Amino acid sequence: MHVFVTGGSGQTGPTVVADLLAAGHTVTGLARSEASATKLRALGAAVHEGSLDDLDSLRRGAAAADGVLHMGYGGDFAKPEEMMRRDINAIDTFGQVLEGTGKPLIITSGTLVMPLNRLSDETDEPLADGIAGFRVAGERACLALAARGVRAIVVRLAPTVHGPHDHGFIPMLIATARKSGVSAYVDDGANRWPAVQRQDAAQLFRLALEKAPAGSVLHGVAETGIAFKDIAETIGQGLGLPTASLTKDQAATHYVSPFMGMLYGVDAPVSSIRTQQLLGWTPTREGLLQDLRHGDYLTVDEEHA
Repeated sequence: MHVFVTGGSGQTGPTVVADLLAAGHTVTGLARSEASATKLRALGAAVHEGSLDDLDSLRRGAAAADGVLHMGYGGDFAKPEEMMRRDINAIDTFGQVLEGTGKPLIITSGTLVMPLNRLSDETDEPLADGIAGFRVAGERACLALAARGVRAIVVRLAPTVHGPHDHGFIPMLIATARKSGVSAYVDDGANRWPAVQRQDAAQLFRLALEKAPAGSVLHGVAETGIAFKDIAETIGQGLGLPTASLTKDQAATHYVSPFMGMLYGVDAPVSSIRTQQLLGWTPTREGLLQDLRHGDYLTVDEEHA
């Protein structure tokens, strides 16, 4: 299969591209900079110059492919409406090209769109007014294309897709611990945080492209929910720092922003059992706590700070 990929030079994208190529697929990646193009070529992918704002470029890329994997999500998170508009425009553009072909269109979302404080699964409705509600419109735009002859699929990734050179929520947590001298959690730290290792996530994207039916909603989650206190204690042990509980008010000023203080306190367990059963996906790589102990998270200071 010839796959047109957006976001292929990002954090998770290169692992996904490498997995697709290793499985015998060919990949053309969208690149808006020479740095992105260089990274894609080094992986063995072809390069298609353009950006998510260049809809003509997206049309050409999709038209030349057997399927589209849309992982890119650019913009300023302080302006979620602009990000949503860009994402929906890209999805609609892909839909126009793929309509009636039965070709796959896979888009990326996150499990933080799901209801909090209970175990949710793929059949639960996402929350448009939740903490990641800005991703829901894109999900709906994609799934609506299933009725127009597109094999439309949504992959929701855990908030932490861990592995080497991560620059997401966990490195931000570690940077705060280094700066403040304490590895903290909110309240009793019993709130649960789902995770998936990057190579397992890449395999899921490939399986989705190869065989997920139209209208599928898939959860890229290997660990349903790790107690946040365990994450904080593992970081504290690795850095030789004490661990402490924060109230919600304290968390609002301890972390880099009030939003992050709130986010690190959410209870967001998510199941992927239906996804695993549907696709035969079996995540087997190390868990987040093991990665924290043995990976590069606690040994690379400046890169994760």
